[in-house]
Amino acid sequence: MLLRNGSVTDVDGSRVADVRVGADGTIAAVGPALAASPGEVEVDVTGRLVVPGGVDVHTHFHLPVGQVRVSDDFLSGTIAAAIGGTTTIVDYVTAYRGEDPLAALATWRRWAEPAVVDYGLHMTFTEAVPERVIADCVEAGVTSFKLYMAYPQLLQVDDDVILDVMRAATRHGGLVTLHCENGGAIEALRRQALAAGRTGVLEHAATRPAVLEAQAVTRAAALAEAADASVYLVHLSSAPALAAVREAAERGVDVLAETCPQYLYLDTQRLAGPDGESFVCTPPLRDPWHAEELWEGMARGTIHTVATDHCPFTVDDRRAGTHDRPGGWADFTEIPGGLPGVETRLGLVWEGVSAGRITVADWVRLCAEAPAREFGLWPAKGNLRPGADADVVVWDPAREQSLDADALHMHTDHSPYAGMHVHGWPELVLSRGRVVARDGRFVGEPATGRYRPRLPRSR
Repeated sequence: MLLRNGSVTDVDGSRVADVRVGADGTIAAVGPALAASPGEVEVDVTGRLVVPGGVDVHTHFHLPVGQVRVSDDFLSGTIAAAIGGTTTIVDYVTAYRGEDPLAALATWRRWAEPAVVDYGLHMTFTEAVPERVIADCVEAGVTSFKLYMAYPQLLQVDDDVILDVMRAATRHGGLVTLHCENGGAIEALRRQALAAGRTGVLEHAATRPAVLEAQAVTRAAALAEAADASVYLVHLSSAPALAAVREAAERGVDVLAETCPQYLYLDTQRLAGPDGESFVCTPPLRDPWHAEELWEGMARGTIHTVATDHCPFTVDDRRAGTHDRPGGWADFTEIPGGLPGVETRLGLVWEGVSAGRITVADWVRLCAEAPAREFGLWPAKGNLRPGADADVVVWDPAREQSLDADALHMHTDHSPYAGMHVHGWPELVLSRGRVVARDGRFVGEPATGRYRPRLPRSR
């Protein structure tokens, strides 16, 4: 295929050029007025952007949460990703306490087989592990390791475990990603709320204040500094947390920060509405002024990536709660948390380009280039240089797209962005040279995505 006359934007800048997709599924050439080869399909993309396929490094497909399960599996989730312009995802494996992490990895590999775009996997540890486990994961192409500073009953680990895993991961070329909230303090606030009879949805936000996210970010940066390690902070949601990232970076700590579209567009008042339970996520939605700071952090490079933390539920499953209880959840602590977003990420961040908050180059960097670089997918992903995988999005900046649930393809009956339209959406999406989406429709085949072992980091 030869894409003609598009506005090409990637790590090498913006220019009007042709992009040739080779028969082997890689980028063969980028340049002006390329001569067509015999049998080559030519597509005129004048007036469109041609950019690398999106890389979403924070998804949760097929995940069990208490008695319910997220509503997207690897087939439906990656179909939605492809339609929205994301051609690579990295999903989180969770090894629960007492579980063999490599057995958990094998389970996720099996679940992921129907994927329609390429995928990698992170590993989540919920307890101390021998260094050989980290080495075995890296050998299997899993080069990032998630740890939680929250949820003490199920997921949280202490600082000594974080420090040990940071040191071991660094020795083997791995990167630790951290969920930053002060879990102990949050548990105390939750107990106090329940004891006082405050059980409603809005208490989810009230008991997880931004100051406790910021405190955990400060602690995470200190641990990384002590371990002489890099650290990646997932789903940054607040201005105080961003300030803590900035302070750590100014003293030389290699802190990488991710945010998600829900923190750019949604706010705490959504939790107070009649469908408030459908807006529960962690960290919680914040007051609107936090979003202004996050956009500024994206423009200035303090925030390095935008991912989704895609973790959708149907309305009925959300209402049922995580416990098998007649009548559904009894209080805010039993509401399964997470929002859909794998399909809408590029469109929502593009709105920031349209509004002048960020540039086209920022959009590509945040949504494709930086995620590929930081998680061992570069140079195959995140750019359009010859030899890279032909993961290509032809983006129509004039196309209007509804974000109502029935206009999207994520397997959920609720959209957190219902009533909203974005202006900019993929016209054509290629995954390793195969057309997987065209004009908002999936045209690919199941099980054509490949597992991508990721490269160790070098320092």
